Amino acid sequence: MNLYDKYILPPLLNCTCNNKPFTLQRKKVIPLATGKVLEVGIGSGLNLPFYQKDSIKEIWGLDPSKELLSMAKKKAKAENMDVQFLNATAESIQLDDNYFDTVVVTYTMCTISNLNQALSEIKRVMKTDGRLIFCEHGASPEQGVFVWQNRLNKVWSRISGGCNINKDIPSIIESSGLIVSQLETMYLPKTPRILGYNYWGFAVLND
Repeated sequence: MNLYDKYILPPLLNCTCNNKPFTLQRKKVIPLATGKVLEVGIGSGLNLPFYQKDSIKEIWGLDPSKELLSMAKKKAKAENMDVQFLNATAESIQLDDNYFDTVVVTYTMCTISNLNQALSEIKRVMKTDGRLIFCEHGASPEQGVFVWQNRLNKVWSRISGGCNINKDIPSIIESSGLIVSQLETMYLPKTPRILGYNYWGFAVLND
């Protein structure tokens, strides 16, 4: 790991992912998590204030970055939340099969190298009647915007910790065998269009 990834990128991600449009999206989806919860890509813990504690039996937070997990642990302590943290990638979740009622993924799928493998792991640890709550940015339906997303993606990915701005998130989720049961989309306000096309909703194993 280079100095940029270790010392500059984690606080930069914490800052950029904590802006108002992103926060408003978190407030929409995170309170819907219930039961045993796994948050994949918990990062610096920006979702933690929005969980409904009375609806949660236990919560696990997974992230490959030790630096971001350190921030998340401080956030959990400040929120008086008992969170089990796991330093791991989404492609290899060392947790039991058929265990979680809810898996939460927000602004994370864009950075996962092997998203198909990660979704396979999510399916494995999710109960048969569980659901994936997702909120992500990705490919715009406007051809002009999408062209620029493709042109700029490689450069953007290098400076943003592997974030890709041109993934068709719902299609990737459904190609894994999950069923997107609810989906909403919009451009986030006050956000460049190449970065701000947002998808959010639920995916399940069985319709």
